[in-house]
Amino acid sequence: MLLTLAAVAVVLGVLIFVHEMGHFVAAKAVGIQVLRFSLGFGRPVLSWRRGETEYWISWLPLGGYVKMAGLEDEGVSGNLEGGKSDVPVDPARAFDRQPVWKRMIVVLAGVTINVVLAFIVYTGIAAVLGAPRLAVTQIDSVRTAGLPAGTAALGTLKFGDRITAINGDSVRTWDDVVEHFLTGPADLRVHVAGRETPIEVHLPATDSAARAKAVQALVPLVPARIGFVVPGQPAARAGLRPGDLIVRVDQDSIRSWSDMLHKIWYAAGRPLRLTVLRDGRTMEIAVTPEPQVETDSSSPRPKTYGVIGAQQDPPITRSRIGFGRALAVGADQTATQAAAVVVSVKKLLFRQASIKEVGGPILIAQMSGQAARLGLDWFLGFMAFFSVSLAVLNLLPIPVLDGGQAVFLIAEAVRRKPLSIELRQRLTQVGIVVILGLMLLGIANDLLRVLPR
Repeated sequence: MLLTLAAVAVVLGVLIFVHEMGHFVAAKAVGIQVLRFSLGFGRPVLSWRRGETEYWISWLPLGGYVKMAGLEDEGVSGNLEGGKSDVPVDPARAFDRQPVWKRMIVVLAGVTINVVLAFIVYTGIAAVLGAPRLAVTQIDSVRTAGLPAGTAALGTLKFGDRITAINGDSVRTWDDVVEHFLTGPADLRVHVAGRETPIEVHLPATDSAARAKAVQALVPLVPARIGFVVPGQPAARAGLRPGDLIVRVDQDSIRSWSDMLHKIWYAAGRPLRLTVLRDGRTMEIAVTPEPQVETDSSSPRPKTYGVIGAQQDPPITRSRIGFGRALAVGADQTATQAAAVVVSVKKLLFRQASIKEVGGPILIAQMSGQAARLGLDWFLGFMAFFSVSLAVLNLLPIPVLDGGQAVFLIAEAVRRKPLSIELRQRLTQVGIVVILGLMLLGIANDLLRVLPR
């Protein structure tokens, strides 16, 4: 419990501080007067003043804000931010007196610094610990329907086949295999352990999409070992733990993570009996996959499948790389996580995912604690992911969020005059109701996850 509380305090404290510091530094840089910098909302628990700015640590630790001249008394949001500042205001340096471009810089500075933080963390992990590489070269299966022209011979690969070399180059990780397919010569000779002759593959020299399709048709053999367990989900409620190896589901042997996913996918709402190997001991655990309904534009009917809320723990090795390569890894992981958050938000908005997936402070605390228990790299990775999530969610066009403020500025630029303060106040009130509603939904979902069923 203490580790969980400490972990979530570090995660939220760092991310909120960095986000608001982005607004603060940007405002100072463009000459806008900053009246108050606060971590949290409401009245201060601790406060001091330096120069023309008040610094607060407030009693409601649900975020933070930077109060600037010209924005110090806007109704509900002004009250939520602890009321009017005692610092004398310089009208010429007020936020609303500045050109739109300056205000847009300030508004978007918070989300920008959150993305930058994630990039720095991912880059740092890659530079210090090395780039993660999947330490398997065995085949689980081949999706033959996805093989492009010239690669049909890959369909002869069977479960357990181990790729040892490609074009004479030894391969030790799955990443080596992927790199040969994506960037290697058009003609590949894939050497497989136990076979005298290599598999001949003919790829298009310039068609990167076909190359990607060929390697994506190969499914690597990853053990069915549990990694991160989502708090409150069926896996956590059943007692599955990180490190558990699933060896059987009901009466069927499980040879790989793909095997296990297949069993869970088709067992929505139906109890399964998992045989688990934990610390050298075998035990049975009953788990009921939770039905997940997802709509797809390619299918007229919604798809229902089972999930248990557990991620895999694949065998990973880290290879030392140069700083330039670490920068590329950091950028790729940041972009990948941002895209994943965008997809999740889209699914929620278009009812392609359940609102039960919305989490609140309890879930954030549980995930922070579990990441901390898994190690420093997991914890830093979670912090980076959460930083990206904060950035994307803050860009939603909801008043009181940065995205909503950006919409106000775009409207002002188009109309060549600002929206009235009365309209901004009304829209802000609506935004606060929406945010509070989402918070209550997240808390309700959290309670449903943790309370006994």
